[in-house]
Amino acid sequence: MSFVTRALSVAAAAVLVTSLVAAPAQAIEISPPGANDWSCKPTAEHPHPVILVPGTFESMEKNWSTLSPYLKSAGYCVFALNYGETNGVYATAPVAESAQELAPFVDAVRAATGAKKVDLVGHSQGGMMPRYYMGFLGGAKYVRQLIGIAPSSHGTEGVIVPPPGFVQDPDFTGLGCAACADQQAGSAFMQELNSIGDTVAGPSYTVISTVYDEVVIPYNSQFLNGPARQVTNITIQDKCPADVFEHDQTPNDPVVHQIVGHALGKVSGPADPAYQPACF
Repeated sequence: MSFVTRALSVAAAAVLVTSLVAAPAQAIEISPPGANDWSCKPTAEHPHPVILVPGTFESMEKNWSTLSPYLKSAGYCVFALNYGETNGVYATAPVAESAQELAPFVDAVRAATGAKKVDLVGHSQGGMMPRYYMGFLGGAKYVRQLIGIAPSSHGTEGVIVPPPGFVQDPDFTGLGCAACADQQAGSAFMQELNSIGDTVAGPSYTVISTVYDEVVIPYNSQFLNGPARQVTNITIQDKCPADVFEHDQTPNDPVVHQIVGHALGKVSGPADPAYQPACF
């Protein structure tokens, strides 16, 4: 880690501590537009309900404010959840514990819609955590595909904090963000997650990454290893060179929306690596 990164890192820890102390005891559950209509029934055209899984520090309302209505308007049954709350801040609990919260949510969506399997779309931690659910909690049989938007697949060599800060490697667990510690490259959690390989039999995987990612770095560490019939890794700038979206805003990128829609529309397998979205 560079001196500049460490220097930026110290202030962020102070921001994080302040935010956790000031956080409400109970966070408010607000669904993004188009999500969590529990009366929605999948159609023949879109037979699999879509579950949106937010990233670290994010709520479903903020993380999916644009992708959720985009998918709903395309005819999908869309669901979203908050998870991993500690000190009023979402997605900060140990990742393995958060995966245990995803499991009953998937079951509830399946029960409400009558679908045997769901499609998962996750951002950052939300694009990685479902792999623990699928690989260690028996969830693979309930998932048709996982689409990860800037996922922390192998952890990051950077620092996961809300806006910049810090001069030494922080004790994230002590700050109330065990998920941050879990997502460091080489962490015990990351070693466990990837000990069984990047994929498990059954689901397909699409990863969408940006070269401008400043959180999960290097950006290509997000990619998953697996056969082409099961895994597609896409770099946004290979499709649209002028696209400058970075980590936090990738779920709001119209290019990402198109790629997600394309992947969800596949009858089987991951996104077609040759698919070309319209560039903005």
